[in-house]
Amino acid sequence: MSPLDKMWSSFVAIGLMAGASVLIVYARSRARRIVRVLGTLVATILLLLAVVYALVALV
Repeated sequence: MSPLDKMWSSFVAIGLMAGASVLIVYARSRARRIVRVLGTLVATILLLLAVVYALVALV
């Protein structure tokens, strides 16, 4: 994997982490019950994808 690909992989990971953070803040503070659960679930999935992209950037 080229250094440029690693850079883009890390940018994707950062973006996914930021998206997960915004989503979890919204879900925990303003959403109703079912939206809160779904938002938390989606944010967790985004965070797990971010970890995968971050690990790919390290290899």
